[in-house]
Amino acid sequence: MLDALGLDGTAESVYRTLLAEKTFGVDELCLALGLTEDQVRDALDQMFALALIRRSSDRSGGWRAVDPQTGLQTLLARQNADLERKRARIAASQAEIAAMIAERTAAQPRDSGTERLTGIDVVIARIEQQVETAGYEVLGITPGSARKPADLEAARRNDARALERGLTIREIMQDSCRNDPATAAHAQWLTESGSEVRTSPTLPHRLIVIDRATAFVPIDARATGKGALLVTDASLVQALAAMFESIWNTSTPLGASAAPGRHGLTQREREVLKLLASGMTDEAAAARLAVSDRTVRRVMNDLCERLDASSRFEAGIKAAQAGWLDTP
Repeated sequence: MLDALGLDGTAESVYRTLLAEKTFGVDELCLALGLTEDQVRDALDQMFALALIRRSSDRSGGWRAVDPQTGLQTLLARQNADLERKRARIAASQAEIAAMIAERTAAQPRDSGTERLTGIDVVIARIEQQVETAGYEVLGITPGSARKPADLEAARRNDARALERGLTIREIMQDSCRNDPATAAHAQWLTESGSEVRTSPTLPHRLIVIDRATAFVPIDARATGKGALLVTDASLVQALAAMFESIWNTSTPLGASAAPGRHGLTQREREVLKLLASGMTDEAAAARLAVSDRTVRRVMNDLCERLDASSRFEAGIKAAQAGWLDTP
């Protein structure tokens, strides 16, 4: 259960035992848990590295387990800080990747690794063609809260065919998609069919990566109906796949709720603060998060109340003073 914090099953058992039996040494732990001395000492090394145990001041050569409220909460805070750092790196790389693609598309001839596909029907047909010849994997990023019925129908058709052929599908949707019944139902169908779906508060642009050899990105992220670029340049495809993995690692699995991170903020609350602090209006922040203006106002009002602030300006100052706006 604590493997996400760096503690394997054996070390967790030893930790729990030390919490209950404060006088146990290596021999007692071996006997109680049916472990070898090497296994116990490896577990102790793990816990010592994670600051979950300390040398006992009462017993020479003994150990003292650190209370979970202190030790495990510190580990959890460290994990959340790592996620924040990853999210910051993702945000910094998104613009660079988009600029790289645009630069190479403008500077190189058509057969140099990108192909311009105009119109939704043309894009869907080419995606179907690529999926039909795919060998092992389809990765996708889908921003927005609600998808059009025609888009969902095409997506389910492609996904069903991919799954029939044994392909792995991983898709990242926006958190707000959970509020749209049709889109949420499609996401649930994907997971029940053996795919993996995660969600994130904000996403850069629509993306499909197939076998890490080809990728589809919108010509204009603000108007996806204009068409897409089919990218086959190896360096660009790898960069897009790396961006997908970075976002995937900080996203929430479908069916799980996003737990508060450091400062007790959820991902959505943190994003609202950052977007409004950067000068965005409620409307612009709502569009970025694919939620309603009312949702942004409600989140901000809740944050004002928690910060005991009488205005958004005061809330911004207090949030900055409290370190809520810091980039780790």
